[in-house]
Amino acid sequence: MLPWDRLGNQFLVDPSRKIIVTNCNEAGTPWLLSVMCHLRSQAFNGTPHFEKSHMSSIEDEIATDKQLVEKIRKKLPNLFHIAELESSRAGKVGMEVGSLRERIIVAMLVYKFGEDDVEADIPITEPEIDVRVRGTSISIKTLTSRRFAGVKLVWTVDAQNALQFKENYSPTCDMIFVQISWEKSGGFYYIPVDAQKEVFSLLGRDGYIKLPLKGTNPRGVEIAPDALERLINHRGTLKIDIHWSREVVTYNPFERWVRLWEEK
Repeated sequence: MLPWDRLGNQFLVDPSRKIIVTNCNEAGTPWLLSVMCHLRSQAFNGTPHFEKSHMSSIEDEIATDKQLVEKIRKKLPNLFHIAELESSRAGKVGMEVGSLRERIIVAMLVYKFGEDDVEADIPITEPEIDVRVRGTSISIKTLTSRRFAGVKLVWTVDAQNALQFKENYSPTCDMIFVQISWEKSGGFYYIPVDAQKEVFSLLGRDGYIKLPLKGTNPRGVEIAPDALERLINHRGTLKIDIHWSREVVTYNPFERWVRLWEEK
């Protein structure tokens, strides 16, 4: 029998008693290959436990793969740190870091499910979808913050397009959301589309979607913070807790390109 807290939250734990899952009632080929090799370099001896109910099939396969769960928990901070170094200029992280993080997650899916079952070349006519795994459409979103604010549903600078998006939006695909909080705790969340539809129905369009304020240029329509918090605490969401520690690494973003220039 799994433990419950006073709020009715069900915690699934690994042998070290660290929480792994909480179920609640409410770039290019070289980069991908390097990430996949990095993922393969570590094994895991623990046995995390997961509840399979309320999960999608892709989510279930991730949840029950104990080695992958531990790789996500231990390797994702290092890989995302490298992505920041790759996209930094004069000590400041550039906007392209989001695309690199997305590639890291796609590479993890390729590592887990194989290249034949992962479709990453998604046309721009499907802006909400970043990858398909065995026909399941998935959106990938990352956020560096302790708060659940600023996650974009769609990128647009046009107020009329933002309003039109809100009037026509409904969840259509699974979501992988990664909350990054350096030197603190965050997590990897797989949120199935059924959970999104349930929260969307509960909060309504106005409660689920946050439009940009008039006179500002935030470049996108966001998931409302309350909606996102409900999504990550939904009983159907897979949660992998991550402590986001930065390791000291020596990384030269030009080394790969110099090596290619040196080839005959």
